[in-house]
Amino acid sequence: MGESPRRQLPDCNAQYRDRSFWEARYRDEGAAPAEWFGGLECFREQLEAELSPTDRILVLGCGNSALSYDLYQLGYTDITSIDYSAACIAGMQDYYAHCPGLQWVVMDAQALAFQDGSFDVVLEKGTLDSMMVGETDPWHVSREARMLLEQVLAEVSRVLQPQGRFVSITFAQPHFRKPHYAQPAYGWSTRHVAYGSGFHYFLYVMQKGEGLTPSDLALGRSLHLPLGAPTPMRQLQDEEEGGDFLSAIEL
Repeated sequence: MGESPRRQLPDCNAQYRDRSFWEARYRDEGAAPAEWFGGLECFREQLEAELSPTDRILVLGCGNSALSYDLYQLGYTDITSIDYSAACIAGMQDYYAHCPGLQWVVMDAQALAFQDGSFDVVLEKGTLDSMMVGETDPWHVSREARMLLEQVLAEVSRVLQPQGRFVSITFAQPHFRKPHYAQPAYGWSTRHVAYGSGFHYFLYVMQKGEGLTPSDLALGRSLHLPLGAPTPMRQLQDEEEGGDFLSAIEL
């Protein structure tokens, strides 16, 4: 197997939130598949447990991942993939033109141009992480990053049908990410499973129409406490504590 083309790396992690960085990267890389957190086979069992072949699926921040195509090959044929990079979407439209069930749209996850309840499943893999990599203290996320996630998650909840599922695949451990997901305003419950060996990744499932558990509600409230206040988050620390996240996920 030949070597993959060397990826363009940013000068600092905060550039992963910069649209111009991604435009340049996708112009250089094209649509040849490149994966964060491994390809579908790494988490297929966990993901397919949440899917039905008739689902209307929205993929956020698709990039040049083969995830949408791989799901299409498995029989999930109603998939819309969005990315805010026009270069990315143009490349993916050409690369997968032979798959009529795959739709590719230039769109920002903060402002989804879909009607309420349009999808059965919203799926993201690494998109929210790219919005967070500029954070220097995961215990105390900046107001800017928190508001960015809130905007995206509110849009996800809006476009999901009443019993829909939001699936988020990430390197973020539960004590860091669950407080963002465990907000009553989104109208969903939250749970997760881990996958990977050595360095663990996490697949979170948010189920609309179900309520949050008392412990998850407490985690959600902890996100809004003043600095220095005691929180329940550290009780969630698992033994999956990793080291260098950014090198491990091969950005």
